Amino acid sequence: MNDLAKDPVNPSPNPLGIDFNTPALQRKRRLRTLKDRLARWYVSVGGLAVLGAITLIFFYLAHVVLPMFQGASIEARPAQQPAWLAEAGEPLLLALEEQNQVGLRLNSGGNVHFFALRSGEMLQQVQLPLPAGTSITAVSQDQPGSRRVALGLSNGEVLVIQHNYRVSYPDNVRTITPQIDYPYGEAPLPLDPQGRALRHVALSLNGGSLMLAGSSGSELNLSAIRREENPFTGEASVDEQRIQLPQIGEPVNQLLFDSRQQWLYVFNGESAVDVFDLRKRSLNGRYDVLRDAGNRVTSVTGLLGGTSVMIGDAKGGIQQWFMVRDKDGKSSFQAVRSFHLGDSAITQILPEERRKGFMAMDAEGRLGVFHSTAHRTLLRTSVTEGAALATLSPRATRLLVEADGQLRRFVVDNPHPEISWSALWGKVWYENYAEPDYVWQSTSANTDFEPKLSLSPLAFGTLKAAFYAMLLAAPLAIAAAIYTAYFMAPRMRTKVKPVIELMEALPTVILGFFAGLFLAPFLESHLPGIFSLLLLMPVGILLAGYLWSRLPDALRHRMADGWEAALLIPVVLAVGWLSLALSGHLENWLFDGNMRLWLSNDLGIPFDQRNALVVGLAMGFAVIPNIYSIAEDAVFSVPKSLTFGSLALGATPWQTLTRVVILTASPGIFSALMIGMGRAVGETMIVLMATGNTPIMDINIFEGMRTLAANVAVEMPESEVGGTHYRVLFLAALVLLLFTFVMNTLAELIRQRLRTRYSSL
Repeated sequence: MNDLAKDPVNPSPNPLGIDFNTPALQRKRRLRTLKDRLARWYVSVGGLAVLGAITLIFFYLAHVVLPMFQGASIEARPAQQPAWLAEAGEPLLLALEEQNQVGLRLNSGGNVHFFALRSGEMLQQVQLPLPAGTSITAVSQDQPGSRRVALGLSNGEVLVIQHNYRVSYPDNVRTITPQIDYPYGEAPLPLDPQGRALRHVALSLNGGSLMLAGSSGSELNLSAIRREENPFTGEASVDEQRIQLPQIGEPVNQLLFDSRQQWLYVFNGESAVDVFDLRKRSLNGRYDVLRDAGNRVTSVTGLLGGTSVMIGDAKGGIQQWFMVRDKDGKSSFQAVRSFHLGDSAITQILPEERRKGFMAMDAEGRLGVFHSTAHRTLLRTSVTEGAALATLSPRATRLLVEADGQLRRFVVDNPHPEISWSALWGKVWYENYAEPDYVWQSTSANTDFEPKLSLSPLAFGTLKAAFYAMLLAAPLAIAAAIYTAYFMAPRMRTKVKPVIELMEALPTVILGFFAGLFLAPFLESHLPGIFSLLLLMPVGILLAGYLWSRLPDALRHRMADGWEAALLIPVVLAVGWLSLALSGHLENWLFDGNMRLWLSNDLGIPFDQRNALVVGLAMGFAVIPNIYSIAEDAVFSVPKSLTFGSLALGATPWQTLTRVVILTASPGIFSALMIGMGRAVGETMIVLMATGNTPIMDINIFEGMRTLAANVAVEMPESEVGGTHYRVLFLAALVLLLFTFVMNTLAELIRQRLRTRYSSL
């Protein structure tokens, strides 16, 4: 015993005679300490890297999204005062071409000046073929972007012109050649039979039909003109037809057509408008567009597409009106939105040619930038010191103003005017809609189309899909986890648990493919059987359990404890076969042979083949393994001492389960549900392939939906990088990220609270 090793820390001798401070053991301890430190640092750095990556993703999404909510800006360029401008007379019309290089100016004498926008140098002068002794008394432009102009003359005639710009590349240098075309001939078209000067004029070209309207005082004249060209000889013939409308008693102030040539808006008096139905040749109604006493209409124009009418008044207000059809099919002129620029009269409203935005100028030279559908005011600023004539470029990036004998140029930066919080999340009253609604429709084949970018239908579809998936998955997964962990025999558990967890390895694209091509039509043709299955399966299982309990003990005890679930396999198969076998008979007996038509015709419930029921079954099948695996581990991890102690105190196995095991495992079960919910919310392929992918807001289980994730997957390849559509899709991704973050945060708080509350059990 004299050779017993001494512990350097504890000088007392080691009774076992083992030396723990040999060089090999010391090296082993140092190596283990190093490994522990490296593992601790590796886990810490990895966790921080994950948090950093999530934070970077959040900031990147915010970086892409935030520019949508910035307002417009305008930058003034040096004013120009070219020599030709001093002798050009008073302007009636200004215009700019597509490339912002050539401008147009028209005066009352019919002189058209084309000039370089950057330098102000005159490029070309054109004298319009006006009859001798006449002058231009009224000017009206067709729909934004058409470049057609109607000139009302002092002799009651109308000259229709179109300014075009031919682009050529001599010596590889882009050259823009402006020209004036006369689509209906150089000879003016007669409109007023008495030859009186036209004070107001309007035109509209729809297909091959041109409609002209003109007024002289309270007299209203309307003419429909069709131009036909012989394809063999090239000769053109013009057919004119006079249209008689009920006359009005007050002087006309403004005239305006809609793009479809269905409505003619005649503004007269101070604030009244007579709306004529051109197809019925009758008066639709007389509407008072201004409610304020002493106010009057000062400017009227149509937006892109010709559906909306923008009305400016003497108090600086601007209103948007359009025709709305009610449930009875009757159309009426209704106010939709209002904007405000200042306290002075609105002198000019400039619609954009490619969006539903517009600019407005008042008598004090104040400029406002607005967007109609988003109901957004982006900018208010002063550009002159008084009334002026202005024009907006086709791309809405340049503004040209003539005031005090100068041409003033402005660069406009307004990339995303159509986005606002109300347009993204609230109901929006779109043109040709009977009422405000939530709509997602980002693309269309029509150039007059305005994007409808409401995220509400997509968020609703996301929650709807997750709700129906969790409605199926949560009860089955939690019940299966409890039974497997608490009641099932260990040998059977080792076989059942891996099989269920193996379901998680199935690719979601395969599940979506199966659901879309097989499950959806199968459910449609076996609806009574499916609902019978949902009703009969619980009854069949309970009945099987009751019959098993009534069997003699000697027979029941032959089955080992925990293997009873195997007896339910034939019960489930039998109930499933019986339900589907009865489907056709039930459909004939109860639903006249077609349950889908019965739902649609008798109950008024729309039915789509790919609907929320299909999504609930397919996505529920995909979510079950996630919830089951985590919940089963949580229940199985409850200390056996708690279970045995409860049973020893006289509690039944069911009482032990409900009052001890589930409460102790509740944090893990809740985490399983939240993880399953997150999986359901972020699912893409199943929803994309198993639904109609229709962005509608309807809780109906027989209707489809579109989710945020599926929408991003479908439309991101088609979006223009940096465009509004592109950024809105990134906003949808940001909403998903924030939703997941909030849900996980709440889940963790609730889990910690449950853990604290039931940790003492």
